[in-house]
Amino acid sequence: MMKRLKLKYIAFLILGSLASVSCQDYLEEDLRSNVEADEAYTTEEGFEYLVNANYGLLRNIYGGDPWLFSAGTDMYAQGRNQQPPGLTSYTQLNSNSNGVDQLYSSCYRAIQAANTAIYYSDLTEQTTQLQNQIGEVKYLRANSYFLLVQTYGGVGLVTDYITERTLEFNRNSAEEVYNFIISELEESLTLVGDEAFQGRVNQRAVRHLLAKVYLTRAYEDFGSATDFETAAEYADATIAGQGLTIPFQDLWTPGNEINAETIFSVQYDTGSISTDPFSLGHKQGSYFAPYQGGSEVAGDAPYRTYMLCPTQYLIDLYVEDDERWEATFMNEVYDRYYDYFDVENHSNLEVAHYYAAAWEDSQAFQDNYLAAHPNATYHPYGTYVPSTFPSADYGTIPVKKFDDPSAPFGDRTNSRDIILSRLAETYLIAAEAYLQAGDASTGLARLNEVRQRAGVDDATLADFDIDYILDERARELVGEYHRWFDLKRTGTLVETASMHNYLVDEGNFAGANGELKILRPIPQSALDLNQNNSFPQNPAYQ
Repeated sequence: MMKRLKLKYIAFLILGSLASVSCQDYLEEDLRSNVEADEAYTTEEGFEYLVNANYGLLRNIYGGDPWLFSAGTDMYAQGRNQQPPGLTSYTQLNSNSNGVDQLYSSCYRAIQAANTAIYYSDLTEQTTQLQNQIGEVKYLRANSYFLLVQTYGGVGLVTDYITERTLEFNRNSAEEVYNFIISELEESLTLVGDEAFQGRVNQRAVRHLLAKVYLTRAYEDFGSATDFETAAEYADATIAGQGLTIPFQDLWTPGNEINAETIFSVQYDTGSISTDPFSLGHKQGSYFAPYQGGSEVAGDAPYRTYMLCPTQYLIDLYVEDDERWEATFMNEVYDRYYDYFDVENHSNLEVAHYYAAAWEDSQAFQDNYLAAHPNATYHPYGTYVPSTFPSADYGTIPVKKFDDPSAPFGDRTNSRDIILSRLAETYLIAAEAYLQAGDASTGLARLNEVRQRAGVDDATLADFDIDYILDERARELVGEYHRWFDLKRTGTLVETASMHNYLVDEGNFAGANGELKILRPIPQSALDLNQNNSFPQNPAYQ
């Protein structure tokens, strides 16, 4: 047997088996000993299996409860069911709070899988795909570190394949973590292919993530003076002259997740979760809408958690001509919910619920609508958001973007891909980067590309500031796992969450040592295992 490097096993990493998942086929977990790994991963087939496992671990990161992506923001608030109070309202937020460790553990597990693949890349058969595969894994590792550094600040940089146990580890600075992320992505860009996206990392996905990393670092006190300009350059290179030509409604048609505007996504399908759809599917579709009774027969309506419901701030962002309103929300619910997807002609369907928009806020409109649909429950504008404390089913407006008509009734049964990056967001990254780099005219042009596809009037230079960009991101990216990071990046989390989320007061952010609870605390489970007494907790939680 070949000589093995003696490397450290860091106790806070979640080890055990690597979930072996290809882009379309979910395989059973496979636990390999070191000897078996040497035998398996040094073959072309075995190394491909290992790379696919890295993709599979994206499901652990994004497929469960989305608290760390969305809770405690201006766009989503608690409905009937209780959310983790620390992440929702910033009260009782500490290192033991429910949900705090989700990204910490799942990202480090993914990092360990990436380190394993990179270690075996030196030992495996040299194939024509090997350099491409290394580039894919480096992108995935960089993505995990990017989530970690935004959420927790500086974390431990672990880049070795770990085989031996130690209970002592160090914490790197956020600046060091950003430098590592950028170096990983820049190397990845030289290794991966430039083919169209079909579920695997390509150059376009790397450029998009580089644009976002540079944009985010630019707000940090250690950021480079040219970071905004670099972010704009990478965003434009990702756009590469492609317009937003797919109607917004079509972007979210079930089964159309891989389209010309999709840059990167977590791959699912009904076949990949068929062995256990209640644990192998994901939860994105179940969180951004009201609970719907619990008595629905499978195939009649989706499962809802009633936990991350749209706020009045979000509802008020839309105007009458905005095509994203009806494409995002199920503002008209039919007696059988899924008839919206399953029946081509809607004209004869019975309406069960209607949610009136701001431009429909009149008694005349309500009277006319109910005359045409006498059996419908009419929800007047301003009455179907969490702050009104709705207790009835369908009490808040449903988000339909992620609905999966093929899913059985359950919270983790969605089999549609989770879109992580798409072209419209690249335009919005470019808009923000150009604005902050001092070129507002070019930034405005990028933002107006998004608005033109939505069918609304162009914004003007008088409108164009960071608040307007955040509003546009809200309209465009409902439920897409960006909002907490957007507010944290731009320094607007405290102001906007306390202004628009009825459970959040500005004082809730007050932490220890005069610090604000913006970064999440390092999980206590990690601190308890660490015998390095100089490893610091984030200041607001000390």
